[in-house]
Amino acid sequence: LERPFRDPEKIRKIDLFREMDEKGLESLRKEYGLAMSLDDLLFTKDYFCNEEQRDPTITEIKILDTYWSDHCRHTTFETGIKSVDISTGHFNEPLRKSYDNLIGSFNRIYNDKEKVLTLMSIATLSMKELREEGLLDDMEVSGEINACSIERDVIINGKKEKWLIMFKNETHNHPTEIEPFGGAATCLGGAIRDPLSGRAYVYQAMRVTGSGDPRKNVSETIPGKLPQRKITTEAARGYSSYGNQIGLATGKVFEIYDEGYIAKRMEVGAVVGAVPKRNVVREEPEKGDVILLIGGKTGRDGIGGATGSSKKHDESSIITAGAEVQKGNPPEERKIQRLFRNPDFIGMIKKSNDFGAGGVSVAIGELAPGLRIDLDKVPKKYEGLDGTELALSESQERMAVVINNKDVEKALEFAEEENLIAVQIAEVTDDNRLKMYWQGDLIVDIGRKFLDSNGVRQYSNVYVDAPVEEENYFTKYDYSPGSGSVMEIWRNMHTGINFGSQKGLTERFDSSIGAGTVLMPFGGKYELTDIESMVAKVPVMNGETTTVTMMSFGFNPRISSWSPFHGAYYSVIEAVSRIVATGGDPSGIRTSLQEYFEKLGKDPVKWGKPFSALTGAFTAHRHFRIAAIGGKDSMSGSFMDMSVPPTLITFAVETADVKDIISPEFKNSGNRVYLFRCERDEFEMPDHEFLKKGYLQINNQIREGKIISAASVGEGGTAHAVFRMCSGNKKGFRFEEEAERGKLFSPDYGSIVFEVTEEFDPAFIDSKLLGEVTGTGIIEFGGEKITMEDLLA
Repeated sequence: LERPFRDPEKIRKIDLFREMDEKGLESLRKEYGLAMSLDDLLFTKDYFCNEEQRDPTITEIKILDTYWSDHCRHTTFETGIKSVDISTGHFNEPLRKSYDNLIGSFNRIYNDKEKVLTLMSIATLSMKELREEGLLDDMEVSGEINACSIERDVIINGKKEKWLIMFKNETHNHPTEIEPFGGAATCLGGAIRDPLSGRAYVYQAMRVTGSGDPRKNVSETIPGKLPQRKITTEAARGYSSYGNQIGLATGKVFEIYDEGYIAKRMEVGAVVGAVPKRNVVREEPEKGDVILLIGGKTGRDGIGGATGSSKKHDESSIITAGAEVQKGNPPEERKIQRLFRNPDFIGMIKKSNDFGAGGVSVAIGELAPGLRIDLDKVPKKYEGLDGTELALSESQERMAVVINNKDVEKALEFAEEENLIAVQIAEVTDDNRLKMYWQGDLIVDIGRKFLDSNGVRQYSNVYVDAPVEEENYFTKYDYSPGSGSVMEIWRNMHTGINFGSQKGLTERFDSSIGAGTVLMPFGGKYELTDIESMVAKVPVMNGETTTVTMMSFGFNPRISSWSPFHGAYYSVIEAVSRIVATGGDPSGIRTSLQEYFEKLGKDPVKWGKPFSALTGAFTAHRHFRIAAIGGKDSMSGSFMDMSVPPTLITFAVETADVKDIISPEFKNSGNRVYLFRCERDEFEMPDHEFLKKGYLQINNQIREGKIISAASVGEGGTAHAVFRMCSGNKKGFRFEEEAERGKLFSPDYGSIVFEVTEEFDPAFIDSKLLGEVTGTGIIEFGGEKITMEDLLA
């Protein structure tokens, strides 16, 4: 039977808002589930009392709540740090020295007006320093980039062309915890949209996730949570489903198991895209320019996602937060990708923004200081949506572009050719106000200066506790034997879940779509040696290229849980060493950081964790003379009184020639194998000058064809690196008699094991002969033996 349709109600004003006291505003905050603080509401009240002299609409309040959310405006990262107190523990000495260096750099880079120390200023300081020194000329600087963008030469048919290489990491921890399939699927969709809005064609993805042990019985599930097995398997289905449908090669998949991620799932996607520089226009919008909304229709899915992902979870979240999760539409985004690959179309675009968190209010609201938006023009999935919902819906696979009014007709024709909906939804004005109309009513009318204030700057103190000496990660996770059996330790270590093969997980993802993949996720005849870095050729439209992009990552939650400073420092080293082991030049590496921490509140001890982690990352970048040119922060990793491990992941990107790329599996029996070992001092810090010199030497020897396979050393030490390298071709390995028994399982992050040809001269690299590749399928050490089949099982 047909049911009578009811029109949505008119948008109402919040009566007596200007008369509300603190108690009334706090009640309003709770009634509407606002993420903003009481201070923000008091600031808003002052604005409407003095500037607007009227009560706000509910749409205006919710737009401000979204604009100023942690997700959209990095509220936590922009909090001012009033004081820093670093305790005097032994392992805090490197942090204390690094903080002194950081403050010196900060005072030199920032002028007096900007001089408020924040987590954001620490995160971007290495980049600002290198730019000031003229060592970061390849970084594209623009007001619209939503992703890291570097300018590199791409060789096509033997000739050089200037291309923009873009990369971005994205988290969907909050939605994946609530609705694993949709949350993980839209993690990839969101990651793609960022470089896509910069006009780059996205061609390769990496997935790094954090989970509790999925083998636990469902009966052990915490109330208010989904079982870990449910989350990890459904999230893998969601991400792979989206990638396989849109046609995106997933080059590296890795899941980290740590009980801390029971507090909240970690779901991180990172992508790489590219576009010829000549095709890209970057211009500021002018009065009379038109904004087109291109792509999917709008529904109620995803409303409140930005503010929801900024909140701490409790037992009710799984029931109440489901509607905040967006619904992905990969075929629609694929059509947008094709449209954005048309140079004639993207040549019209002055500025572009993807529809992520905040929907119309943020995607279009960020494009120009003055805007007039007609919400009645927004294409809808169904009737009944009111103006607030249309303004805030985070329905996926939509793009906003600014073009000249004269180009509208042609742009619409290009969109129609790809079977895409495209409508003129807004125009640029010169009044510096964000205005939204719905059903003839002006429901949003906010001054740009107030909107861009990002609310009241918060302030906090920082206290950094010292890492516990008895819990030293590098001692605790060194499995090296004293007098016991080497092979028994080796076998037992490889029964741990974090040493297990992830080939079954990886095979859910298509790694070859687009025919540009250079290294498959697992190498060797038996496809069992996991790669160090994902590598793909740049997707040129015509001809053949020899230029590839490389991406790696680095992170171990067990180091970070002991010392966030050391954890972040070694995350940079691990990412760099993996690029070097694949054939990349360490001096050209650019990075993007992913932070994921508990909800900090006003607790100085909690603030000490991201502070020390970012200081560690700053120090590592400074030591290696490379820069973090982007990142993503997610600061709500808490459930009740549980919190995620302090998490800072480093994603590293470099370009290279395909002939210089090597894979980690051992190639030939009889070849010698060397170890470039990274020693640590009494504070568990490496000699960075030794590493820098060695990495350049290794890169040189790879280019000369004298090093033919290499693998980075991490947890599990040299032993695990050798096992990985043996696996792909089921080779054996005979250690030299002088091989150090007490260092075999040491987690020597930064070290590299490499296989050489007869032409290799050990005098070129400060390394030590480790052993010889054999064809026996047996690993031999000091008279002890273990078969590869035993270890693989």
